[in-house]
Amino acid sequence: MKENTVEIKYTDDLLLSLKESKLEFEKEAKFLLALKLYELGKISSGKASKIAGLSRVQFIMKLADYNVSPFQSDLEEILTEADED
Repeated sequence: MKENTVEIKYTDDLLLSLKESKLEFEKEAKFLLALKLYELGKISSGKASKIAGLSRVQFIMKLADYNVSPFQSDLEEILTEADED
């Protein structure tokens, strides 16, 4: 399958203000993109982990750092399903 690339322009002063190296920033940017797409329910955790460059388990474990649930159902949906059982 063909891979595509996203280019994001940023200046060195962004790296200075974040106190991150270029590599750290780019790694986090990839993770945050994957995280948001996953959180919105647009992609699976498997696809998100590939974008982030992590294993699926690593990606899921890191979700808690950003207060994102590993479950793609919202609370109302879960409670409705529990009432049906």
